[in-house]
Amino acid sequence: MGVFVYLPLVLPLTALPIARLAEQHLHPRRAARLLTTVAVILASCSLVCLGLLVVVGTAQLPGNPLPDGWSDAEVREAVPHDAFAGKASILALVVVTAACGFTVHRHYRFRARAHRALAGLPGGDLAVLPDDVPYAYALPGSPGRVMVSTALLASLEPAEHRALFAHERAHLAGRHHRLLLATRLAGCVNPLLWPLLGALVYSTERWADEEAARVTGDRRLTARAVGKAALVSRPVPGGAAFAAAGPVPRRVAALLGPVPPDRGWPPALTPAGVAALVAAAGTTVSALSALNAAVALFLVLEAATPL
Repeated sequence: MGVFVYLPLVLPLTALPIARLAEQHLHPRRAARLLTTVAVILASCSLVCLGLLVVVGTAQLPGNPLPDGWSDAEVREAVPHDAFAGKASILALVVVTAACGFTVHRHYRFRARAHRALAGLPGGDLAVLPDDVPYAYALPGSPGRVMVSTALLASLEPAEHRALFAHERAHLAGRHHRLLLATRLAGCVNPLLWPLLGALVYSTERWADEEAARVTGDRRLTARAVGKAALVSRPVPGGAAFAAAGPVPRRVAALLGPVPPDRGWPPALTPAGVAALVAAAGTTVSALSALNAAVALFLVLEAATPL
């Protein structure tokens, strides 16, 4: 197993260049999907290797329920610095489990509270709330709803309302809350993956911006609606997973430019191609390292287990 058990824990360092290249050079829809896929795979590999280290660390504890052979010298030799890494991994797994549980609980608690607030309002996918605080966000669920306050609608012109609604409906149609939740959980598993979350927030907002521009047929109108809504809107407490605005000046500048090209795998010698290749290489090496470590430890533990 050797050092391969540690590689998936540090390979997410490639997340930063991937995030920068993808958000700048890929179509926002493809960038969002690529970033989420990379985050989930790298986090899964990190979790597998963390679990392997926990097995080794738990086997060293007195009174553990594991077979006695799992604490033999040949098992410990399979992991470099096993004494420290084994025990540290136990604490790390507890922290990871608590962080993931808190993230999921917060996500669904906000959803449940928001849906309860909508119980007395008319049906449909649009809910206009009488509120002096300007905000708008897409609330996932069955069905999903677009929540917008009267204060925000009063700040926009009637033509801009259509762009705002189309933007929020694009969040629901693209299931952006799932991408964001998956990437947040990946960041809880391995903090080196957090740069992907910021890039994903920007990419999902740009994705929704492009859909709104397509629906309205007016990129300048959409850019104006995005800019004005961002200037007056206030964050929704507990709603960061649904209402993050992303870097607004960059979004407005992108809308004032041409429609981004939406192609398949980009050419290798372009920045977008480099982003895709770095993502593919990093995730492949991480997956192979995790698989190698898992198989190696399985064989060592099998050999150390008395018949």
